[in-house]
Amino acid sequence: MTEHNIRHEIAHLARVELVTPDPDGTLWFFKELLGMYETSREAQSVYLRGYEDPYPWSLKVTEGPQPRLGHAALRASSPEALERRYRAIKDGNLDHQWLDGDHGYGKTLRFTSPDGHDLRLLWEAEKYQAPPELRSKILTRPSKKPLKGIPVKRIDHLNLLANDVTPVKESLERYLGFETRERVVEGDVEFGAWLSTNILGHEVAIMRDNLGAHGRLHHAAFFYGIQQHNIDAAEMFREYDITIEAGPDRHGITQGAFLYVFEPGGNRIELFGGPGSFNWNPTTRPEPGRCRTSTPASPSAAPNCRGRPTSPTAPRRSGLWPTRWRTPPNRRSLRRPPRPWPPPSPDLAARPARVRLRWQARPPGHTSGLASKGGCLT
Repeated sequence: MTEHNIRHEIAHLARVELVTPDPDGTLWFFKELLGMYETSREAQSVYLRGYEDPYPWSLKVTEGPQPRLGHAALRASSPEALERRYRAIKDGNLDHQWLDGDHGYGKTLRFTSPDGHDLRLLWEAEKYQAPPELRSKILTRPSKKPLKGIPVKRIDHLNLLANDVTPVKESLERYLGFETRERVVEGDVEFGAWLSTNILGHEVAIMRDNLGAHGRLHHAAFFYGIQQHNIDAAEMFREYDITIEAGPDRHGITQGAFLYVFEPGGNRIELFGGPGSFNWNPTTRPEPGRCRTSTPASPSAAPNCRGRPTSPTAPRRSGLWPTRWRTPPNRRSLRRPPRPWPPPSPDLAARPARVRLRWQARPPGHTSGLASKGGCLT
């Protein structure tokens, strides 16, 4: 099978299980603030879904002693694709086993990443059928938009922490056909990788765990699709004492609009305000090794991940804003710089009197009344 075909063996991220020591607080967060529907309960677990999630559930909340990732499951693109991925995982000697279905999902292949994450593959999944009172008039929407909090549409992506990023990244590439879209590297050390099997900029990300631990979760992300929702959600979280870690802002990598918070149980959650960057080329890999690198300390100018030398004297561009802006545009004045005084025209005397008066009455450095009062010229 070609590399291109392997890439399309995985359709998308289907579900995530979060373990929490405060199940009541976690459920309140997801149901009342993020507007997720509860679809089922069993033992110590509760099953939730966003109003545009296509399956019976995308989030499983399970009671446990510490906040952590229970498991994450990806859906294959066909039953044959699932079987091929099973053979690849088996031939790669990865720890694996088959599990029974779980509330609307069929048999599931469980395997462990090189860093210890519990990952799963499946094909069989029921299409969610809303009860009559929740059926949307929008035919492509599985259920009505709820009237609670600021509702998320669906699950979006998963970010894993790893003691060593590279083996986990290579495992996803080799056995599941993931494609690395962006990386963060410094010298020979890979600090982060963002991967996908479809048009999205990433569905799984891996970042270096500074604590040296194994198998941990950085965050699970849920999709808004509108950046304004992140701003509104930040205000809501302040009112209800939810810890905001970062944002609202926009990522440099993936270009996604983000807001990071901690739900009451301690798991980090990202609200994704936009889809971010897309990969529009369906047949070939993008330019390999796309990444950010640190400026080398020595004048030898070590090559970056594109194979081009990085200049140790080149100015560093930090953050999201061009270097010509001293501050982000939302904080700087909207006043434009003064227009240069036009040179004298040889036919000035030939112009109409009112035009001649207008040019002669404006001294150098003068701006219009709107700009001088802090307005915006368009």
